[in-house]
Amino acid sequence: MSFAKELSSQLPENIRQDIMQALREILMNAMEHGAAFNPEQVVEVTCIHTGRAMVFYLRDPGSGFRRESLSHAAIANPSDNPTSHIVQREEEGMRPGGYGLLVAGGTVDELIYSEIGNEVLLIKYLDSASTGKTT
Repeated sequence: MSFAKELSSQLPENIRQDIMQALREILMNAMEHGAAFNPEQVVEVTCIHTGRAMVFYLRDPGSGFRRESLSHAAIANPSDNPTSHIVQREEEGMRPGGYGLLVAGGTVDELIYSEIGNEVLLIKYLDSASTGKTT
């Protein structure tokens, strides 16, 4: 995170905060679910910073996941019940949470997972012309 903070230090504060928040969420998921917080396991992080975008690539040593298997996460909630995952997490004895993918996806322009789910690209466009979005 210190590396990413320094790398993004010249960006406008709102863009830097978005990138850092998304990276933290995805990195914590990789460390917790992919590497099981085992210090012997490695989570790879690569960053490419161009004039138009900042791209982070993360790969964890885990077996990955399928989006449809994430019923315990907020990203799987139906639009008419945005907190339905909370009940499932309580029933399964899981700690509160499950918002990481939803938060990350809402703060970067693209969040792309590999087919097996243990690799991810976080893409944040640095100029509004690249995204069609206004920042």
